[in-house]
Amino acid sequence: MGWLKNVIYKNQEIENERLELTDKNSLYYLSTHLTLRNCTVVLKVPASRLIINQARFIDCTFEVKQELKNHQDWITASLKGCRFKGRLSGCDFGHWPEYGTEPEYQLGSIEDCDFSEARLDLCRFHGDDPRTLRFPHWPHFTILDPVRRSAELRSRTWPGIFGAVIIEKLHEHPRSTMALTFYAPSIAKRMETTPEALRSVIEQFDCIVY
Repeated sequence: MGWLKNVIYKNQEIENERLELTDKNSLYYLSTHLTLRNCTVVLKVPASRLIINQARFIDCTFEVKQELKNHQDWITASLKGCRFKGRLSGCDFGHWPEYGTEPEYQLGSIEDCDFSEARLDLCRFHGDDPRTLRFPHWPHFTILDPVRRSAELRSRTWPGIFGAVIIEKLHEHPRSTMALTFYAPSIAKRMETTPEALRSVIEQFDCIVY
């Protein structure tokens, strides 16, 4: 593989534009003192080719054309009124200051964002009020305040190995975790159960939205 081309957006405000971050030979930086307002950002690169650091996104739409996996950089971004489309797994959003001592980890926020058209699996939302967010509906489900409600959630028998692998370890998530979203078909397959069996237990809790 040859050298990657650095594409850097910083120290500017961009409004009403479409940014195509799709070149597999580029490393994209959305960096310090960047504000995107009313923009469409098309993402078709793996997490390793996308660096987000202290950028602000206001009323933007993110179109994720290639599944974005295990991307933690969102926690350094300020997201307000944004919409997400496409597949994201293992991603973290919001204010997670304990993630690191660097200044950027104190700046993350998420508010009034809409994930209803996204496919989320094992995505966490930190620090902010999850009631301002729109989560995708079933076959997704979202556990609200999972750390504080972990004992309550352990009070039921969960199907397959979901209880042992997921529920029993909810208290190990960062205390900043305010919501945790799953995609039932994929998590059920990994947890040796079915979406229907999961839903029969999910329906018993008011701290799970689906």
